[in-house]
Amino acid sequence: MKEILKIKGATLELDGRTLWSDLDLEVKPGEFIAVIGSNGSGKTSLLRTILGQLRLKTGKVYFAYEEADHGSPRIGYIPQQRNTDEAGVVLVKDLVRFGLNGHRAGVFVPKASERKKIEAALAATGVADYANQPFGALSGGEQQRVRVAQAVIGDPLLLLCDEPLSALDLQQQKAVSELIYQQAKAHRCAVLFVTHDVNPVLDMVDRVLYLANGKFKIGSPDEVFRSEVLSELYETQVDVVRNQGRIVVVGTHNHDHHPDEVWS
Repeated sequence: MKEILKIKGATLELDGRTLWSDLDLEVKPGEFIAVIGSNGSGKTSLLRTILGQLRLKTGKVYFAYEEADHGSPRIGYIPQQRNTDEAGVVLVKDLVRFGLNGHRAGVFVPKASERKKIEAALAATGVADYANQPFGALSGGEQQRVRVAQAVIGDPLLLLCDEPLSALDLQQQKAVSELIYQQAKAHRCAVLFVTHDVNPVLDMVDRVLYLANGKFKIGSPDEVFRSEVLSELYETQVDVVRNQGRIVVVGTHNHDHHPDEVWS
C-alpha cells in the first residue's frame, strides 16, 4: 500500500535551534500515529511543516504523491481546545461549513449538497442538536466534537490533530479520542495525533513518533516506550513503567532537556 504522506531527510530549524534532523517518515492510508515529546520538541512544528506553514532547512514533504508546499483541502486539522476562541460567536453549523469552503474567498450560501454534508457531519460527531448555537456556548468536549466535524467534512486523506485532548477532563478525553478514531476509520484517513500523554489513545495507535533533544524514534508503542530507547533519546536516565495497561514515564531533569516527569 502506497504512503499518503512521505517525509524524507527533513531537518527543521527555528530561531537557530534544530528541532529535529534527518527525519524520515512514511504514513500509509488509515494508519494512526501518535506524535509524542516534551515541550519544544517540534511536535506542532511538524504539523505546521506538513501544512506548508514552515520551511525545512533540508528534506522534502510529499502529500498524496506531490510535494507539500501550501497545504491541501484534503488535510483535516483539529487544534487544541482553548478556553477562549475567536470563533466563539460563530454558529456551529457555519463553523463546520468552513471545513468545506473556508479556503475560498468571498461569501458563500451552501448548496443543497453542501447542506447535506454539513448535516451528516454534525450527526456523525454528535453535535446536530447544537447546530444553531454559538460555538462559544458549548462545553470544551462539545467544541472539540465540532472541530472534528469541521476537519472530516471535506473527506480528508490525512487528519492532523494538535493536542486535541488538552484542557479536557478524562471523560471528555476518552470521548473525543474515540470520536477521532471512529471518524478516521469511517473516512479511511491517516492520523497524526500530537499528544503529551499516549494513554488515552494507546489502544488506537499503530506507531509512535517520539521527538526529543533534536532526535527521534519511530516504531510500535512496545518498541518506543522502553527505558533504554527513551534514555538514549534524552541522554539521561528515563524509566518506563507499565501499570494496569497504562504507560508511566519517569525521568530526571538534565539542564536544557528532560522528558515529562510522570504520565499517569
